[in-house]
Amino acid sequence: MEIESRLLVGVNVSDAPNDKGQLKPTLEAVSPVIESVEAVLVDSGFYSAAAVVGVEQPSEGKAGPMIYAATGRKTHGRTVQELEQRADPPAPGPEASIKERMKHRLETKQGRELYALRKQTIEPIFGIIKETLGFRRFSLRGLNNVRTEWTLVTLAYNFKRLFHIGSAPLAA
Repeated sequence: MEIESRLLVGVNVSDAPNDKGQLKPTLEAVSPVIESVEAVLVDSGFYSAAAVVGVEQPSEGKAGPMIYAATGRKTHGRTVQELEQRADPPAPGPEASIKERMKHRLETKQGRELYALRKQTIEPIFGIIKETLGFRRFSLRGLNNVRTEWTLVTLAYNFKRLFHIGSAPLAA
């Protein structure tokens, strides 16, 4: 999903029991029209050290996107410490694990601001697809059929979104 327009730019359906191995295939599903992806915001279900390394590695002379992934579950609500303005924590040393570096990334001001966008962008899209479009379950069976059905659902969402982006408010 592209944050400013809230358009879905890649569609990926998998029959994997969890999303740990789905980060790279999901990013590979992004339309070739999108020339570059700078940052990727994913929940803890997509996080694995191997996935992060595989995606962030430079390839074809281009740097990979920066991944911002939660590394574990977080309780609802915020603590006083989270609400206080604070300086970014010191960067972990070169011996730090990928998980420690990812945790640090999300604790920086930039990381917190970027990751906060996830809950106000992608999560409402799922709500719109469920409530407004009325899509709550797949009608077809088989991975290829489900991929086709999900592609049609996301296409319908994008058309609806494009209509709203292009429409001007009516004069009173």
